[in-house]
Amino acid sequence: DAALWQHQQEMFEALASSEKLSKEDAHALGVFLRDLVAQDPLDAQAAYSELFDRGRATSLLLFEHVHAESRDRGQAMVDLMNQYQQAGLQIDCRELPDHLPLYLEYLSILPPAEAREGLQNIAPILALIGGRLKQRACPYYQLFDALLALAKSPLTSDSVTKQVNRDRKST
Repeated sequence: DAALWQHQQEMFEALASSEKLSKEDAHALGVFLRDLVAQDPLDAQAAYSELFDRGRATSLLLFEHVHAESRDRGQAMVDLMNQYQQAGLQIDCRELPDHLPLYLEYLSILPPAEAREGLQNIAPILALIGGRLKQRACPYYQLFDALLALAKSPLTSDSVTKQVNRDRKST
């Protein structure tokens, strides 16, 4: 949203001073951010919505990739909401609890080891989405690789290329 454009300098500074990201990852994210904020905000928002809000392949709803439309998804949502409440996170938005940005907000209030474990738990999903984005030559894959690096996961967007290719052939 507009806040990203308004606070871009703070984001560049945070990337430059980050001790959690490697220099390479911080640089890649800085380039991604520079390219993103060089766009008209409305165009960037439209492209984001087209990419992440339409279709399942790059959906930011985590359980979409695990449970799809099964009944297990509802219980998983209830369990995740309970985790949020136990951590003191009060949800005041319309997003489903498995929406990746909301889940990342939850992880941000946890102790570092627990946050890393939370990222590790979703690493296969992050790698799959990142792989699908990379195959489309979409620079957003870098965000997923950065999350995987923060999780200290051996997975990357490249590590799921075979699965992405197989998925693509079956659709």
